[in-house]
Amino acid sequence: MFRVFQEEKLITICMFVCLGVSIILRVFLGLLYRNMIKEADNMASTKNRLLKQCKTKFASCYEMSNGVANIPIFVDKFLNRMALGKLSFDTLYHLSGQMMLLSVVFSGIGSCKSIIGGRTLGDVLPFYIVSFFGLYAYFSISTVVDVRGKKRILKVNLVDYLENHLSPRIDITRQDIEMLYGESVFEEKRDSRSQSGRARRRRSARVGMRPEERRTVELMPIGNRLAVGGEELAAPEAMEAVLAPPPQSEEAPEDNSAAVTEEELEALLKEFLTS
Repeated sequence: MFRVFQEEKLITICMFVCLGVSIILRVFLGLLYRNMIKEADNMASTKNRLLKQCKTKFASCYEMSNGVANIPIFVDKFLNRMALGKLSFDTLYHLSGQMMLLSVVFSGIGSCKSIIGGRTLGDVLPFYIVSFFGLYAYFSISTVVDVRGKKRILKVNLVDYLENHLSPRIDITRQDIEMLYGESVFEEKRDSRSQSGRARRRRSARVGMRPEERRTVELMPIGNRLAVGGEELAAPEAMEAVLAPPPQSEEAPEDNSAAVTEEELEALLKEFLTS
């Protein structure tokens, strides 16, 4: 009766491979979610890589936005983005169903080919038997594994931990830091982030400019000397006179308005560097 499987080896191999892959994927997803549920019961000391990413990302979003408005939405987005390599968990779940349907398709192809080859109904019957038992096994195992139910349980556990355990600890940590260092610590962090963002935007804008369009700082000439940064260079004697300290004499000091002090040089250099 099952001799038809030996005669149609290629179709039989494809049918059983698709059936086995569909069941293995469904069981594998169920075990993954089951392990994550166990780890979620003790999130503080979890070793699961995905759950650690969830805690780190939630803490970062909480500090940047001063809280997370809708924690269930945050957990839903995290669960939908969970992946094993380049394939997400949802893709693996749907791939399992598609492999089961492909197994039924190969079974139908084998039956049609056997009928065209002149075989009797008894010879074609093994393909139908494998299809029916395969569908029964697939749906039975899917019901026992219950991937969707495990995903809902994992979501409830994550929302409970993030909302009732992790969020209050972040607030307490912020209060401790404010008591030790003051509120200026968080303000300095925000200022540094905004300043670094503005600096990156200025640098990217300068890179796109032509050389003649880039901003330069030209210092005003002082007396008969022109400071570096203009279109002309000062004479060596003038530069030495600028950098050398004013001569000390016993007579009354003359009014030297052209002299440049160190504070003025520092101010000009700061203006040049920050422009």
